[in-house]
Amino acid sequence: MGDTSVLTERENDVPDVGELTPPDRTLMGPGPSDVHPRVLKAMSTPLVGHLDPSFVEIMNEVQELLRYTFRTDNQWTIPVSGTGSASMEAAVGNLVEPGDTMLVPTNGYFGGRMKSMAERAGGEVVEIDAPWGEPLDPVDVERAFDEHQPDVFGFVHAETSTGVLQPNVPELTDIAHDHDAFVIADSVTSLGGVELRVDEWDIDVAYSGPQKCLSCPPGASPLTLNDRAMDKVLDRDEQPRSWYLDLSLLEGYWGEDRAYHHTAPITNVYALREALRLVAEEGIEARWARHREVAGDLKAGLQELGLEMNAPDEYWLPSLNAVRVPDGIDDGAVIDHLIAEYDLEIASGLGDLEGDIWRIGCMGYSARPKNVEYVLAALEDALAEQGF
Repeated sequence: MGDTSVLTERENDVPDVGELTPPDRTLMGPGPSDVHPRVLKAMSTPLVGHLDPSFVEIMNEVQELLRYTFRTDNQWTIPVSGTGSASMEAAVGNLVEPGDTMLVPTNGYFGGRMKSMAERAGGEVVEIDAPWGEPLDPVDVERAFDEHQPDVFGFVHAETSTGVLQPNVPELTDIAHDHDAFVIADSVTSLGGVELRVDEWDIDVAYSGPQKCLSCPPGASPLTLNDRAMDKVLDRDEQPRSWYLDLSLLEGYWGEDRAYHHTAPITNVYALREALRLVAEEGIEARWARHREVAGDLKAGLQELGLEMNAPDEYWLPSLNAVRVPDGIDDGAVIDHLIAEYDLEIASGLGDLEGDIWRIGCMGYSARPKNVEYVLAALEDALAEQGF
């Protein structure tokens, strides 16, 4: 017989957890961004089954809205069940086979993540060296292709860690296709916020996350593949190492059959549908213009405060503004002050730029003039606290 006094003590040891009351923050960091009230409302609607006829219709609508937002006609355009990193791993892990060579950039944090995923998929990785905070130079890309003849080329369209937007994307895709390689584009911080044209720019695979410029909670992440890329996935000699993210299996659920693979995150699909409806109502090009305009006001205001942008104007990323931390200023203390006094979130730097920059998002529902005015006033106060 066990000690009944211990059992009784465990039965009475009920966690004392009160009602959920998270703070009401203004989210101006690198993501998530503020969520539109309509998206929150969509998440509160009743569940249906993931094979329910009504949900199948919702799946069709989400795919059509994603095609509009990606500017593509790709049949294989789906939300992956998971955060943006799941969509990223679905792209890399399905397209890269054991023995393939993948070319990845070194100019930011997320090129390093591509490298890790490609290696885990059994690929050989070669790198294009470029400093953090600069875009890839097509000349360097061409040289890397001539030297290594990679099968897959990955690049980051909008590098969240540096605030850099990759210009001249068609030049990069032309180089890759001249060498019979596939192109994977990381559009996590660009989809729905800055110009992205998957078909016109000849991108084979693009992945994204919903919590940035789409202003949707993470959980169902956009992915698109053209027929050429999907043919490679379906013709693999060896199955992808992830069962959950195997696109040849997901094809049964998101393709014509609508056959069970796993239980989709129903509420997150509702949320993504509403977020994409907002994109369509605004118009994708008008949305790109709004991000440029509102982020331009933010950029001008930061410069009026005496702060310097990390990225030069020619590859400034409107949706993620990387700002140099002035000499003598404690970047963490500024972030803490904004949270404590203003319920306002911005973020510090990642990787090579840790401690050197702040990252201020201007994405989706957060890209509004009143948010820009608020962050500028709060930042001015936080800097004054340190005598700037």
